[in-house]
Amino acid sequence: MAVNKMAQRNGPLQEKMVNRSKEKLKVLPQEILEDVTVVQLILERNRLKNISGIKNLINLKSLNLSRNDLVDFPVEIAQLVQLETLYLNQNKIQTIPTGIFNQLQQLKFLKLSTNHLSMIPSDLGCCKSLQYLNLSHNSLKDLPEVVLELQNLKELFVEYNRLRELPAKLFENQNLEKFSAASNRLREPPDEVCAGGLKQIRSYFSQLRSSEADYVKRVKTMFLGSSMAGKSTLCKSLKQKQTVAVDMKDRTVGIEISEMKIEDFRFLLWDFAGQEEYYLTHHVFITPQALVILVIDLASYKTEDTQFNSKVGFWINNILMRVPDSVVLPVGTHVDQCRVEDVRDKKEDIQRRIQEMLDNRKEYLEKRMDNLKENTEPALFSDQSSKLDELTNYNLQVLDLIPIDCTNYEDIDSFQHHILTAVQDKNIFPNVEKKLPHIYQAVESTITNLIKDKEIPDHGIVSVNEILSGINHKGSFDRLAQDDLKDILRYLHRIGLIMWYEESTMLVGTVFVKPSFLITLFKMIVRHDLVEQLQSIPRTVLMGEHAFMKDKERWASHFQTKAILYHKAMVALTKNLLQQMDSPEVKDIAEEIIGGRNEKGKLFSLLEHFEIFLALKPSNPLNPEAKEFKPGGKWEQKEADVPSEAYLFPSSLNGIEEVSKWWGKDQKEDLCVRIYFLPEIPHGFFHRLIIKACSFFTPHVVGSGRCHVVSNGKHLLIKENKEDDQNIEIRCRRPAKDGFRFTWDFILSIISKIRKLLDQWPGLYHCLRSPCPFPGCKEDFAWPDMEGTAEIYEMVKDDISTCCRGHNHPTELLFPKAPSAPESKEKFQNFTYITNHGNTAFGPTSMTVHHQSLDS
Repeated sequence: MAVNKMAQRNGPLQEKMVNRSKEKLKVLPQEILEDVTVVQLILERNRLKNISGIKNLINLKSLNLSRNDLVDFPVEIAQLVQLETLYLNQNKIQTIPTGIFNQLQQLKFLKLSTNHLSMIPSDLGCCKSLQYLNLSHNSLKDLPEVVLELQNLKELFVEYNRLRELPAKLFENQNLEKFSAASNRLREPPDEVCAGGLKQIRSYFSQLRSSEADYVKRVKTMFLGSSMAGKSTLCKSLKQKQTVAVDMKDRTVGIEISEMKIEDFRFLLWDFAGQEEYYLTHHVFITPQALVILVIDLASYKTEDTQFNSKVGFWINNILMRVPDSVVLPVGTHVDQCRVEDVRDKKEDIQRRIQEMLDNRKEYLEKRMDNLKENTEPALFSDQSSKLDELTNYNLQVLDLIPIDCTNYEDIDSFQHHILTAVQDKNIFPNVEKKLPHIYQAVESTITNLIKDKEIPDHGIVSVNEILSGINHKGSFDRLAQDDLKDILRYLHRIGLIMWYEESTMLVGTVFVKPSFLITLFKMIVRHDLVEQLQSIPRTVLMGEHAFMKDKERWASHFQTKAILYHKAMVALTKNLLQQMDSPEVKDIAEEIIGGRNEKGKLFSLLEHFEIFLALKPSNPLNPEAKEFKPGGKWEQKEADVPSEAYLFPSSLNGIEEVSKWWGKDQKEDLCVRIYFLPEIPHGFFHRLIIKACSFFTPHVVGSGRCHVVSNGKHLLIKENKEDDQNIEIRCRRPAKDGFRFTWDFILSIISKIRKLLDQWPGLYHCLRSPCPFPGCKEDFAWPDMEGTAEIYEMVKDDISTCCRGHNHPTELLFPKAPSAPESKEKFQNFTYITNHGNTAFGPTSMTVHHQSLDS
């Protein structure tokens, strides 16, 4: 890119911006260093290892050196005394010498994230004007004290470091408006408090100043494993401190929650059902920093077949993807049915294969990093390299397998001692002890007493106002404000003691004080024996719903063949199951759980919130009372609270005939993008993607591993490929020359939903590739980093792209790009598509959107 010429030779100097990003620069061009009019210099995504001569740019105010190859901090920056903005993120800087920041008195913005910094020089405190500081993704063990001197700081980010504590003084700075310390394993304040944001952190330290602190040792312990592996037997035996036999008919349905105490440690025991039908909800409740007990039936395990993948590998992969920093304790059960030598051999086989899994994953990630570095333009893939580096640094700790005979109490007692020893080990659980204001424990104890004294119903469903009133009436502390209660509820929700979904407008006013009953609601619908339960609904319940005996057969048939469950069927099923509970209080809230004709019950709000089903809504008639739409004005859309007529459960679909009829056959010139996943596509991921896509684009048809959506007559296919290199494929027909922008916008809208879902699986690696359209060619084109919307269409500048085998294709067939020929404004068609989740504008438009989320 040519440097702009000075507009005036003899007049006043004009301030100038120079952008030389993505040019593979290894040294600074001389013409830049000689141009003192440069005020803003963008050099991101190059190969710079030093910036010798930069000191000449004495008028420089903004310098972007992100995503280069800098190892040493450029000392010449100290002479850029006018500098206000400095980007040095995503380099390889290990240390910053003193004597630099004390020269940068005007600095307001400093981004040092994704380097290898373990400390920050004290002279940073001289940057009194600094308002933004990003130190995320480094190796800091303590928050630099110098940060406390930055009284004008408005935004501070220290995510993904090795911090254990945050100083209270930091939050006395009332100018601080944004702060994040996610993924640090903090004990003071605990991560669960920090997740509540600045307001809750400030409240936490304020409460610590006014009361004594409690030091809490609590470990969430999750029992995972295949069906009938012995999870419930082991969990109940541990809790009851005796051998407990669990009959097959009493096996876990959904998730069961209990608690036990060993010495001064409290263990929250979550027993997850092993049937595949329940995996859909597991990711919601599997949380970080937990002890995962992976239960394996050694009696049925065979070393010579492929059982490892289903009994062990599947679970290790899912833990790696969802909570990659957890501790896994494999337990081999049913050893009383095995010979001693078989137990030894199977233990060795399982441990060897687990280690091979972890080694292979790390090797693959490192090879992928090497491939990106060897790319002709590695700077274009720096975000992907940073993600790979982050993934390789995750440390899933898998402890030695413990064989156990659940019929022998000595084994149970020994296992309990083994668990205690593990959680006491600071190398395994470095932050197991959390520091909390006394009010947190006082409120928790008061809630427990309210339950114990029957002042909270058996089902544990209460409003926020009810629980606040009960706590203030029964608690032995000063009257609690509602905001303080919400902070504590938020903390208790994150550790799993209660459930409160404040992000849902339909559920924000409700607290599930007993998570076990919430799970009971889930498993009324999400269950392995759903068809049998539908068929067992008695006539009396059916009559109450104005249904006949023949209807339940139709309901069961439609669910088996079309994965559709009618609202009336779900109401009848839930009523029948609620009536079987021996609790008058549960029956009293049946209407609140189920809802009425014109109101959606809490059960349906929960299932919708967790994206268990897709509501199939009939076309609504025009509303004569609707507000008038005014162009440029804010369009207020009320969340639907009327129940749907039927619900689709995508993961229960079997056929693809309907999708095939809509889509036809793939064509060689289709626009095609594949998103590859390592180690695999998480269970339920595609299910939730379908729900997100179909909720946004109303014309759709869904099949097993397939989804077809339509927007403005443009058809798009989403396909799940679970063989070999697992991927999700997105296809659109090749458009006319003036339709590429709209088509790529359509594809990118689906990719954005995939990327949003990926946030919930932090240990999952993904990459985007476009296959070569040439018949028989197996090569593909790797997508560079996706940046802001404005730059996506500039990610590949060439008009022709060539694969490794020499096949040439127009770039717009492979990457977001419109044909290079200029298009007149008169001929360009802009599209505004009105969906049941809002309005989407593709192409140039004058529509003003004041508030809208497209990533929901």
